[in-house]
Amino acid sequence: MSTTTTSGSTAPAPTGAPSALQSDHGSTRISEAVVSKIAGLAAREVSGVHALGGGTARALGALRGRIPGAATNASYGVAVEVGEKQAAIDINVVVEYGVSIADLARTVRRNVITAIERMTGLEVVEVNIAVDDVRLPSDDGGDAPEPKKLDASPRVA
Repeated sequence: MSTTTTSGSTAPAPTGAPSALQSDHGSTRISEAVVSKIAGLAAREVSGVHALGGGTARALGALRGRIPGAATNASYGVAVEVGEKQAAIDINVVVEYGVSIADLARTVRRNVITAIERMTGLEVVEVNIAVDDVRLPSDDGGDAPEPKKLDASPRVA
């Protein structure tokens, strides 16, 4: 069931269903920072997610991580919009090489929705995932195969 707004777009019609965050005794408001942290932690739990955030956010996070006593920001790479009953999430990820990106996105989406809805009572209307990079084994000094060297010596026939 939907209604058409004045701009001609279709929006979900209010269902009249009570929200877990509102009662006769008051209401509960959950900040975007809380939803962002939950989403970031839930996304990082998924095997195949190397990191969250674009290049700049990862560089700043690496710098901050070198400062003694600095805490890691769980919401890097996560943007949220939170309403009274619903939330929408955008997540930027770096995936491990060899992982199926479609399967990874599906798993991240499911994990984030489950965590946010269970912990906050908000309905998650969408989780958009942007894959910003692929982490190669050689990126962190891993076991990358040595490139083959060409023999430049002249061949004698």
